[in-house]
Amino acid sequence: MKVLVALLFVPALAYAAVDGTVTNASTGKPQAGATVTLFQPTSQGPQFIDSVKTDAEGKFQITKAVPAGGAGPLLLQAVFGGVQYNKMLPPGTPTSGVDIPVFESTKRQGDAKVDQHMILLEPAPGGTLQVSESYVFQNTGKTTWNDPDNGTLQFSLPPSAQGKVEVNSLAPGGLPIRKAPDPGPKPNTFKLDFPIKPGESRVDLQWSMPFNTPGVFEEHVLTKGGQTRLVAPVGVTFKGDLKNLGQEPRTKATIYGAEGPDLKFDVQGTGTLNDGATADASSGGGEAAGQPALSMDLPKLYGLANGSADILTTMSAVKWLLLSILGMLATGFVLLYRKGNGSDRG
Repeated sequence: MKVLVALLFVPALAYAAVDGTVTNASTGKPQAGATVTLFQPTSQGPQFIDSVKTDAEGKFQITKAVPAGGAGPLLLQAVFGGVQYNKMLPPGTPTSGVDIPVFESTKRQGDAKVDQHMILLEPAPGGTLQVSESYVFQNTGKTTWNDPDNGTLQFSLPPSAQGKVEVNSLAPGGLPIRKAPDPGPKPNTFKLDFPIKPGESRVDLQWSMPFNTPGVFEEHVLTKGGQTRLVAPVGVTFKGDLKNLGQEPRTKATIYGAEGPDLKFDVQGTGTLNDGATADASSGGGEAAGQPALSMDLPKLYGLANGSADILTTMSAVKWLLLSILGMLATGFVLLYRKGNGSDRG
């Protein structure tokens, strides 16, 4: 009876152990010597549980128990070749036999390239311009492009932006992380040390500058990848050497295409993307086939997906989880462009 009573007061454990294998997906073989760390998300941020090295067969085992009380998933992080690879374990997922793929790193760009580049301009009546810029990388190879010296993304800002920019990056299967860029070789240029892993990665920039409409917007694109898409919210028009790609049906924003790398066009009017979305929601508008569409791609956590859910509602729903797992605010507005028929993917 005393033994039973004693057991009743032993703190409950959410997980007894986590084990598995780190596999080098570039070679197809188990990866020895990788560092694997286990974190538990909490309301105070990610809590470190334990860290181990993989053995000669790429296997790891974390026997330190995870205290109960965490409603979220576990986060496994493997470090190999100077690059972090994350593996999320949602609630109810087996914690034994977990496979974490890693890749060989190279400074060569290889099969990694910018698949999409999009810029949203939101002129405000008070004389400021909010700019949200997104780069989507596709890496179809089997190596990670990692170039800390030169960065995998180079970009420039107008001098009036005073070098103030917020950068949020998203690796394949990961969550948004905030990372400050480094100064580039020339004034008002920047480089971002962000490994481009196989799969789809995204980098989002947010910056602002003084601007009065009508006015001229200029930007020099340093990392080019096909056609740049420009988004004009309801109430805003662009004029210049641009191609009108049509209206996005939900927000009523107008999408333009520009070849670059030197962008220069007239901007007139004021407005935000939310204005069009609100107006469309009240009128019951829907997406028309063959028209360009904007979407917010958010991690599918706790069964949440962007689907038909409102963008702002979905973002608010997962915001607390991003804070818990990463310990930092991921506020970058994520903006992707995809043609309805998928035929115009510069």
